[in-house]
Amino acid sequence: MQTNKKAELNLLWGTLILEELSRLGVQHICMAPGSRSTPLTLAAAKQTKLKQHQHFDERGLGFMALGLAKASQTPVAIITTSGTAVANLYPAVIEAWLTRVPLIVLSADTPPELIDCGANQAITQLAIFAQYAKQINLPTPDVSIRPEALLTLLDEAISNQNQPVHINCMYREPLYPATMSADFSQYLNTLGNWQHTSNAYNQYGKSSLVSLPSQETMMRFVHGKGVIIVGIHSPQENPEALITLSQKLGWPLLTDAQSQLRQHPGVIGHIDQLLHQPKAKTLLMQAERVLVVGGRLLSKHLVDYLAEHKWKSYWQILPEQMRLDPSHNAKQIWHASIEELTALSWPRSSDANWALQLTLLNDRLEELFEQQIDNAEFGEAMIIRTIAKSQNKQQQLLIGNSLPIRLYDMFAPITTEQGAVFTNRGASGIDGLLATACGVAKHKGTATTLIIGDLSQLHDLNSLAIARTSTSPLVIVILNNDGGNIFNLLPIPDEKLRNDYYRLPHGLEFGYGAAMFGLPYNRVEDLEGFIDAYQDAIGYHGTSVIEVIIGQEQASKQITRVANWIKQS
Repeated sequence: MQTNKKAELNLLWGTLILEELSRLGVQHICMAPGSRSTPLTLAAAKQTKLKQHQHFDERGLGFMALGLAKASQTPVAIITTSGTAVANLYPAVIEAWLTRVPLIVLSADTPPELIDCGANQAITQLAIFAQYAKQINLPTPDVSIRPEALLTLLDEAISNQNQPVHINCMYREPLYPATMSADFSQYLNTLGNWQHTSNAYNQYGKSSLVSLPSQETMMRFVHGKGVIIVGIHSPQENPEALITLSQKLGWPLLTDAQSQLRQHPGVIGHIDQLLHQPKAKTLLMQAERVLVVGGRLLSKHLVDYLAEHKWKSYWQILPEQMRLDPSHNAKQIWHASIEELTALSWPRSSDANWALQLTLLNDRLEELFEQQIDNAEFGEAMIIRTIAKSQNKQQQLLIGNSLPIRLYDMFAPITTEQGAVFTNRGASGIDGLLATACGVAKHKGTATTLIIGDLSQLHDLNSLAIARTSTSPLVIVILNNDGGNIFNLLPIPDEKLRNDYYRLPHGLEFGYGAAMFGLPYNRVEDLEGFIDAYQDAIGYHGTSVIEVIIGQEQASKQITRVANWIKQS
């Protein structure tokens, strides 16, 4: 091929790739600037089917894509240039792999002859994400490779994929076409009707692994005292159907913070703290059978209960074949969605309503939290409960790792309405949380609140550049307790070690950071000030920052104090 046509063929391949991705369900494409990725960038610029998002920091870009994919439940594409730009996506790719979120990384790459020879911005990108992404390594564009071969490769790689795919795209220079005069009609004529339809070249049926118990098996399973435990689920999975199942069986429903049911009045939401309570623990020890729907439980107390109890029968329901039990219990695993599970003709348990007292104990804990948190000293749990009480079904909440998500799991209030709850609890890192929230907010433009710790926000300060582009309410609530104060809860040998090597106090505040990105900012130190600031922020069409200043030991001391009260009750 003539040298001056290489750039045009590079662009043609980029165009074919993005067109096919749009036909495979991709709605959003996230792009960072770069030269080697020009064929993909120019193709994206003229693509009308994909909503475009730009950011200069690839690490934040990857997490924004993660948030978009979580909120849309569709694959999201990412374009980066070559070199360390690709490596900056690694944290988001790991999180997506562990939590089964379909990201599609399109990384531009230098051709083989420029690897390991001192060429600029050239690293070995093949298999850079190791086991955390399905690998597709494309050759440099060549007219000897038919376009249908490219499309069928994409179709097989992306269809039915619910984890990251890394498509490495090698491009030889020149990258910038001087004109678009090249005629590729003969090259494309073998595609037939593809150019005149909106369907993928190869269309795969929806694959699903379904295994469900028989009626007789269910009859045996529900004979006795049992509990249902619900792990992480997305809002789209309709986890509320499990409440009906719980009522039909007559077994209590114990919920994880990420189940979308944590605040529902029809469940045992305070299970983490109930497992401190002697009466509740004694009652729960009578359970003989457990039905775990999903996995990735947050509460260590609930994980320990599952691991240490002697179950006569342990069932787990998962959407596909995987291991989601760090305690490695012996169990029967069934593969089904919540819809498929709850559609079965479940018989009523022979010991229905055996644990009705749990509901009373759950309600009593709520009264205790109202007294000892809502009407006590200003602090982190108070802020978490205040935000959680204010949510409605049209709003979204992303809760950061470390203390915020644990405080929500421990103390979230019982309410009649709960918005969608999002977390990054695959690898449970504190990086990329703001960027993820931006992605969650951008998909539908729904009012979104992020609750994030100070160290987590420092990790992701660059993503305030993404946040400032939001046109819908996005409230960033930063709980600033001056360091990693979750370490106050751990048995570190002495306070100097805790402070110098774990807590790492920084003495920083975020007002100037918000000002740098042109964001409205409020600094609050009491509940009245927070409520006023939050009400204004949730009604503002754009991003607002509320920094909550709290003492270093407030949360840890309150957690210990409340736990002691519960143990003695």
